[in-house]
Amino acid sequence: MNHPPIVPTGDWQDAVNTLRVHEKALTRQLDAVAAARRRLPMTPVEQDYVFEGPSGPASLTDLFQGRRQLIVYTFMWHGVDAVCSGCSMFTDNVGQLAHLNARDVTLALTSHGPLDDLLALRRRMGWALPWYSSLDNSFNADMGTGDGFALNVFLRADDRIFRTYTTTARGVERLGSNWSFLDLTPYGRQETWEDSPEGWPQTQPYQWWRLHDEYDMTKDPS
Repeated sequence: MNHPPIVPTGDWQDAVNTLRVHEKALTRQLDAVAAARRRLPMTPVEQDYVFEGPSGPASLTDLFQGRRQLIVYTFMWHGVDAVCSGCSMFTDNVGQLAHLNARDVTLALTSHGPLDDLLALRRRMGWALPWYSSLDNSFNADMGTGDGFALNVFLRADDRIFRTYTTTARGVERLGSNWSFLDLTPYGRQETWEDSPEGWPQTQPYQWWRLHDEYDMTKDPS
């Protein structure tokens, strides 16, 4: 097996410094893209979807769990004998949900499959994400996923639900960290350094960060 060339430490550091210029430029570009995403218009969701959840029927509003922003990953489902490895890797990458919840964001899975099968896989994989069956509604088709996978972002405002963003294919590859998910939402990370429209909720960086068991989940995040 081949490997990178071996050089003295000074030459290695020079090469790292050169690469760092490109990495910093990419970071600034990603920040600019996230700022543009926060300025996207949104479109109303008019359909009254009913999902099946562990506690019974659930509306799209219920999926928000009382928060204003919702990220839904549609986990591709072709049966218990053909579980999507890519969707499983995506779900494996999801960390502590408390950090997203503290920023008024709920993350959930939906699949066009029987709820019992979905929850059995959830138990097997040890996943904490809420998972709902869309088997008896047109959510997948209406969100453009069909039999595939996709990620959609929604906002609750004025007692209505709006779709603010969608992506699929390689658009979900880099997701998994709390930061990458927050960058997809209409309000972003909600920190003062961000380039956001006037009136967006923001606090100073770092001040809202907690150990995941130290957030006050009884407090209204809005």
